[in-house]
Amino acid sequence: MKKLLTFVMAGGKGERLYPLTKDRAKPAVPFGGIYRIIDFTLSNCVNSGIRRIHVLVQYKSMSLARHIRMGWNVLNAEVGEYIDVVPAQQRVDEHWYQGTADSIYQNLYSIRIEKPDQILILAGDHVYKMNYKLMLDAHRQARADLTIGVVPVPVEEASGVGVVEVDRQNWVVGFQEKPKAPRAIPGDPRHVYGSMGIYIFDRWVLEKELEEDAKRQTEHDFGKNIIPQIIQRGERKILAYQFVDLNKKEALYWKDVGTLDALYEANMDLVQVTPHFNLYDREWPIRTYQLQYPPAKFVFSEGRGRSGMALDSLVADGCILSGGVVRRSVLSPNVRVNSYSEVEDSLLLEGADVGRHARIRRAIIDKEAKIMPGARIGYDLERDRKRFTMTPQGVAVVEKGAVVEA
Repeated sequence: MKKLLTFVMAGGKGERLYPLTKDRAKPAVPFGGIYRIIDFTLSNCVNSGIRRIHVLVQYKSMSLARHIRMGWNVLNAEVGEYIDVVPAQQRVDEHWYQGTADSIYQNLYSIRIEKPDQILILAGDHVYKMNYKLMLDAHRQARADLTIGVVPVPVEEASGVGVVEVDRQNWVVGFQEKPKAPRAIPGDPRHVYGSMGIYIFDRWVLEKELEEDAKRQTEHDFGKNIIPQIIQRGERKILAYQFVDLNKKEALYWKDVGTLDALYEANMDLVQVTPHFNLYDREWPIRTYQLQYPPAKFVFSEGRGRSGMALDSLVADGCILSGGVVRRSVLSPNVRVNSYSEVEDSLLLEGADVGRHARIRRAIIDKEAKIMPGARIGYDLERDRKRFTMTPQGVAVVEKGAVVEA
């Protein structure tokens, strides 16, 4: 692992998550009460034994950089371990990062200083558990020039992913971007291999491909340009590595929470009796940074609608349920739910305040939003569409710091 250098792509705008990305980068969006999305990729790295990590940031990166500095200062720089936040530096020319491939190209300086044998490239905005060392071992044993992480996807969902075509030895023979007529996995006509956006390159291969791409007028993107061009030329040995899930569930779990509905649904899964994603496995812990809040508190049990309680929910530290009822919801730290109010099937981010007699269902309430006494969210969709961002599935999204009147 000492001969591996890792880059985590964390600079995307996350436009499909707006307004949650109005003031934060997509990988910094909260998830599961106490986490940020990037925590899952970084936890996979640390649990895999990876100790040299560059996190490439660009858009609205302040909160993301702060989170990494405060929560991920866990490696020992004295022995060459680090998690560095690397903004665009205009090291090559006057441009900021133009695409995923260009972001690595602008950091070739770092690669040449470190002189790794392989480079691992990861996305910082997916939720999953994976041991990257197993993928690296497969890459080295196969003597591949490039290895692409793939996950089986039902054929009917292939039009939403990049499809990697393989032969029976899992060597890559083609690539289709969101095809209408995809080629299935050999021996499994019901599934295709979807690209996970995870790549391992031999260093000399990556350097050459990036230098050639920089000379062309492209989007300078791995999925759109680099990978298809390498496959088309047929000059490299490209291995497809099937995702080995460490989530310990029957179905594979790999989520791109890149839309508001996907984020909402993934959070709502966590409150189920047996959720698809397991946060409680101490053999593969998910790290994060948390402020020093007191324990959650539930007060008043008078009945007649004034009971402080949460059912089928995740409730983080610092929350006070002061006579309000929460059902099937995720509460981030320091949320307050006041008397006679009801919250159902919702995601409340840090510092949200729900006033007396308010009622909320199927909503995402961003940080420090204040729901005034008697307000209703999720009960009159036509009115909600005039006040809030509404997802295609009818989830209301209240902006950070908003004040919602009755």
